[in-house]
Amino acid sequence: MAGPLDGVRILELTSVVLGPWACQILADMGADVVKIEPPRGDSNRSLGAARHPGMAALYLTCNRNKRSLVLDLKRPEAVEAVLRLARDADVLIHNNRPQVMTKLGLDYDAIRQVKPDIIYCGSYGYGREGPYGAKGALDDSIQAVSGIAMLNERVLGEPRYLPTVVADKTTAMAVVQAVLAALYHREKTGQGQELEVPMFETMVYYVMAEHLWGMTFEPPIGTAGYARLMSHHRKPYRTRDGYIAILPYMDSHWETFCRLAERPDLLEDPRFTTLADRVRNIDDTYEETGRIMATRTTAEWLEIFGSTSVPTIVVNSLEDLVDDPHLKAVGFWQEADHPSEGRLRMTRLPMNFSATPAEVRRLPPRLGEHSAEILEEAGYDASTIEALVAAGVTRVAD
Repeated sequence: MAGPLDGVRILELTSVVLGPWACQILADMGADVVKIEPPRGDSNRSLGAARHPGMAALYLTCNRNKRSLVLDLKRPEAVEAVLRLARDADVLIHNNRPQVMTKLGLDYDAIRQVKPDIIYCGSYGYGREGPYGAKGALDDSIQAVSGIAMLNERVLGEPRYLPTVVADKTTAMAVVQAVLAALYHREKTGQGQELEVPMFETMVYYVMAEHLWGMTFEPPIGTAGYARLMSHHRKPYRTRDGYIAILPYMDSHWETFCRLAERPDLLEDPRFTTLADRVRNIDDTYEETGRIMATRTTAEWLEIFGSTSVPTIVVNSLEDLVDDPHLKAVGFWQEADHPSEGRLRMTRLPMNFSATPAEVRRLPPRLGEHSAEILEEAGYDASTIEALVAAGVTRVAD
């Protein structure tokens, strides 16, 4: 069954995680995504475990449901090919700095000359109108400049990056939101447009939703930083035989927690009477909860609180996730046989569409696997394609 974006064609000129993951989400929703790669391929083709060169784990997890076209954009023939492909495209997504796209002759003005209603989305480090606009950026630098690294300084005593590419993936989802909104606008009006989704601004928007705090007001009536999240006691609780995650957050949660933990005395403690009281005294709240959790095993606490509304759950390792019973029950993990890479494990798109379900239609392509096919669709005949291959403008998969 076709996904909700069936019939939408996207040209992808991206690499690393941000762009490829955004385009994979759109591809999972049914879009025909043409991944335009340089002759050496996406840099992620070489990162992670691999059975064959150019097909490493990080590439495989971000590039399914796509077709691979190799074009050396330093060559004018390759730029011409992109312009020809753009005539039949709905969306173009890139994560190059704007100056790079202008130099290549593939900026918005150039693309809309051949496709006036194109949705042209650029996602890069910083909005081009600001003083950082010409800077390059990767996930670490955006975690630093957006305040994420220093959030960890308050808890750990030194700045730390989160051990996940949170800036790349969060911005990727913002790209998906922006593209879908622009497609809806075009459906109503017939108008295309240029989109800019900068990582820095996206991540400050993300971080400060809860952390603006006292600086919400001008002049400020307190410091920035949501107090509950800044406590160094905020972590999974140690039990007698492991760890558990529990958060008796709302007043009803706290009442249930104290009653079932056989600590009704805490309900009379003025430090913990209301949610606001518990947040004001968050270190005490966490410490008291921790002392209680240490008295029983993980299984005992899961049994006690499992049927209540108090958020309580196991603490999984990355390896545990593969066997998590909930993920298995909802079919989150999928497996398929890749023609060159063998059996692969994949996550499925977490959103469920009752009428237009997302599905894996294509496994991650080898470099240049669809070059000839896509160029033929753009009007190139076989002899011209052979000449482009011979000249190094494109390449086909081995």
